[in-house]
Amino acid sequence: MYINVAHEQNAQYNNKREIEMSEEPKEKPPVHIKMRVGNIEFEISCREDQVKEVIDKVLSSVSSYTSKGEVAPEAAAPPAKAETCRGVIERLWREGWFSVPRSLNDVHKEMTRIGYHYDRTAVAHVLLDLVRDGILTREGKAKRYLYAQKRPPPPQK
Repeated sequence: MYINVAHEQNAQYNNKREIEMSEEPKEKPPVHIKMRVGNIEFEISCREDQVKEVIDKVLSSVSSYTSKGEVAPEAAAPPAKAETCRGVIERLWREGWFSVPRSLNDVHKEMTRIGYHYDRTAVAHVLLDLVRDGILTREGKAKRYLYAQKRPPPPQK
């Protein structure tokens, strides 16, 4: 009899818990919205029931901002530099940069300084190719080579 009562009480507790859980509102994940108005961009995260209210506030803020004549400055994107690793190193050679012997580290740092971020191994391969092509020469021991121009670059027009 005791086991039966305990089992019945456990069943009643589970039924009561299931009813309570079904009544609890389930939390919905937030809504993420990206929007652009002119040259102003926004990212909004809010609950689904707040979307209309938040967007109305954002749009009214934008309209009041632009009505004052304050326009957000257009971000000038830097010009795209789609130049090959070899092209950059050849340009350095044409500019006479290799008139003084340079190490792999020097070449890599100079390329980084002027905005070209190539892997050191790619730079090393191009330097070796330029040595084989007779444009550069290298002196020293492995891993410590210095690269210099073998012949001067053609005169610029």
